This record gives sequence, C-alpha cells and structure tokens, in this order.
Amino acid sequence: MLRQFVADALFMRGMGLLQAGQAPRARWPLALAARLASSNAVYFGAAALAAYKSGDIDAGVKNAERALALDPGLDSARDLLAAMFVHGEEYLLVLQRIHEHLKPRAYLEIGVALGWSLALVSPQTKVLAIDPAPQLTFDPPPNVRLFKETSDDFFARHDVRAELGGLPVDLAFIDGMHHFDFALRDFMNVERCSSRESTIVLDDCFPRDRLTAQRERNSTFWSGDVWKLIVLLKKYRPDLSLHVVAAPPTGMCLVRNLDPASRVLAENHERLCAEFMALDYSYLEKDRAAKLNLFPNDWSKIQPLLGSARQL
Repeated sequence: MLRQFVADALFMRGMGLLQAGQAPRARWPLALAARLASSNAVYFGAAALAAYKSGDIDAGVKNAERALALDPGLDSARDLLAAMFVHGEEYLLVLQRIHEHLKPRAYLEIGVALGWSLALVSPQTKVLAIDPAPQLTFDPPPNVRLFKETSDDFFARHDVRAELGGLPVDLAFIDGMHHFDFALRDFMNVERCSSRESTIVLDDCFPRDRLTAQRERNSTFWSGDVWKLIVLLKKYRPDLSLHVVAAPPTGMCLVRNLDPASRVLAENHERLCAEFMALDYSYLEKDRAAKLNLFPNDWSKIQPLLGSARQL
C-alpha cells in the first residue's frame, strides 16, 4: 500500500514537471514511479515520454516497449515510438516523388493490394504488378500487366527482361508478405533483373513496436519482421547503398548500387534465413536508428541518393 502511495506521488510530481516543460527534471520521479508500480503501463508510458523529451531515445524506447508489453492497447506508447523516429511525408508521397524524379522506363511492384502505390506510375512506364489476390479499386491502365500469382511463382515462370521488352527493372517496390525471408527472396529475384543504376524500394523496414513487428500477425496494424532484411543486407552485402527513409508509418528502404551478378545471397540463402530467423526483436532496444540505417525524411536529402533523373 505504501509502495503504491509513493509511486502515485512520484507520478503526479513527474507529470507536473513534464507538463511544465521540464522533462529532464521529470525523468527521475517518473522512472522511479514506474519501477515501484511495475505493472502500471501508463507510468512506463510517462517515463518513456520524459526520457524521449530529454533526448535519451534508448530509454524512451525501453520504457515505451515495457508499457506496451503490459498493455498492448496503449496507443499513446505506440504513437510515441513512431514519433521518435518517423516523420514528415508518408511513404506514398515519397514514392510518388521517386517516380517523378527517376522517370523509370520499367517498374516492378510486388504486393499490389488496393493499388494505391500502383496508381503513382506514369503512363509512359512499363509495369509488371504481382499479387496473388489483388484488390484493385480501379481497372489497370494499358501500361500495367497484372500477374495474379505469388512472387515466387512469378519469378520461376517468367523472364522479367523479356516481359519488359529487354529492359532491366529501373525501379521496384517490394511490399509483399511481411516476412523477412519472403522479402529476401523478392530482393534477390528483383536485383537479378535490374542494373547498377536501378533502385529497389523495400517497405515496412522500421517497425513501431514488438507486437506489430512479430512474424505472425496479431494486430490490425502489422509490419512483420521485414526489418531483419536490412540487418542482413548490412552484414552480408556491404556493397549495397541502404537508406531507410523515416517516412510514416514504418519507413521505406532505398537500395542502390545493385549488383545483378552477385551470388552471395543465393549461395548462402538457407544459412542466412536460419541466422536471421533466430534474431530477436530485442536487438533493436538500443541504437535502433543506426542499426536500421535511418535517414531523414527530407526530399532535398533523399533526391541526391537516387542519382540523376532520366532524360526522356
């Protein structure tokens, strides 16, 4: 009883300081309140906010994740985790800018869903769109060929360059199954039919929290374990240029300096899948931004990563 009384008093003191704009002074009472009332998700959420506003991202992450472990429905903690890292234009607007800048001759998209990203493509671009169960809200235009099959089946059955009239894939957007091993196979297959100057965009690379980053879907919002692919590529393909743009809701990775002839991933595929299947989400508790190559969501900084615009 006394423990709870002290925790409540510390919480009220800390919240007063936090609301007064004194986050550094609020950190100690809020952290101690959470420690004393160790089953109170709201207290951990407040401690997370104070740490974040004091500039301690790692402590903010740790406390916010603890709050969500206690109460998965505490949206304020989940929103705080997102606000710590992602900001600015949401991913579809950034993807539209990429299309307008690169003016790709050939575009490949994996994971069409409702077609929101597909609708961004210019009529002059040859498009291959792949989804076993698309739910398009519009009829595909003449420049779009829709393949209603899994990406694994598509790449096994089709010669991509032949489908594109001999062109390499200039730009690809991978947003299929939210499992890192599926995304890995998609990346390997797309890189093979790209060129050194091509760009591959990987969606859902910067998870919000443990629940929504689980391999199996247990929530309405879900990014899966695609983030592991970034860690894998950093370790085993240091030749690639990897930048995870901090675009809401879960970042998007721009992959450049591709090597269609590389066999590193293919020749070690089974071993790599086993290694990263075992990688736990706790890996991201510290230095999350650095570990996932987070990059500012600022078009003036993103544009130079993409190289020169194509001249039509």
